[in-house]
Amino acid sequence: MNENLRIAVVGATGVVGREVVSTLFDREVSAEQLTLLASERSAGEELDYGEETLEVEKVSAESFRGMGLVLLATPAEASRSLAHQAQAAGAWVVDVSSAFRAEGAVPLVLPGFNSELLEANFKGRLVALPSAVTTALACILEPLRQAFGVAQVQVTAMMGVSSAGNAGVRELEQQTAALLSGRDPEAHTFPQRVGFNLVPQVRPFLANSPWTEEEAGWTLECARLFAPRGEVPVVAGTAVQVPTFHGHGLSLQVRLKKPAPVDQARAALKGSPALKVLDSPGEKVYPMPSLVTADPTVHVGRLRSFPQSPEWLTLFATVDNAGRGAALNLVEAGLRLAARPA
Repeated sequence: MNENLRIAVVGATGVVGREVVSTLFDREVSAEQLTLLASERSAGEELDYGEETLEVEKVSAESFRGMGLVLLATPAEASRSLAHQAQAAGAWVVDVSSAFRAEGAVPLVLPGFNSELLEANFKGRLVALPSAVTTALACILEPLRQAFGVAQVQVTAMMGVSSAGNAGVRELEQQTAALLSGRDPEAHTFPQRVGFNLVPQVRPFLANSPWTEEEAGWTLECARLFAPRGEVPVVAGTAVQVPTFHGHGLSLQVRLKKPAPVDQARAALKGSPALKVLDSPGEKVYPMPSLVTADPTVHVGRLRSFPQSPEWLTLFATVDNAGRGAALNLVEAGLRLAARPA
């Protein structure tokens, strides 16, 4: 890696931002190359970086001067303006939010899936990343598509509160404490109380639509990722906010184009380096959010099929939403962009 490359991490104090900083340290990026940025509320905080401590600065358009790479771990509304400011300063920009996922002119890149886009010519200096749920879906569906073809996917995503950042984590902590003390807490970050509850709404509903932005995003993002492969599975489902802090769980019903015995489907999944198959339910071995934290692979298990409908495969998966689903993708995509010839 170019030792003269200067990298800005925006949203450094958030759930994803902290994971980005940790990932950059693991990639042996020196502290001198990093600038940590956040909103005025978080400016002045200090983050550990190995044996050093880095102070977080308030982000502004001037913050991007001289930066070669800007990693945006910010909400969509902030990313929309910050991405343009960073590009205007001449930096490569990678955004983890939903701000640009639907824009056809902005490459939607999942490292390890369609990394070739990071070397292709495209307008602008901005790349968008898919959501954590879409990341898990793509990693699971691709080996099944190659082996059997995939026609349709029904997904129920059980999403930890860290999907809403630090505010989501704090709200679950506060609501849990209140409920255990006999008090009825109010909901602020989420549409309903999430403590000891399940909320079948993640992000707002689309106008005049029964689908939330989160759910509609899976359909759009999978279509963009799989379209170049000539086979776009129909993806639909329900997003549920659950009272866990980190990690997402996905219950999947996958309709294959040709029937596959479970052992063949399991073998196809085991052949993917993006996956870890945990499928010994008799021994109580299966994916759980507690096991996937800090693991770059997507965990898959509970594989089942029905003799009456052998084309349908049922399985359960988990993904580290902040680590694998965001930070690792941000850093990998960013460093590959920065390595492009000037």
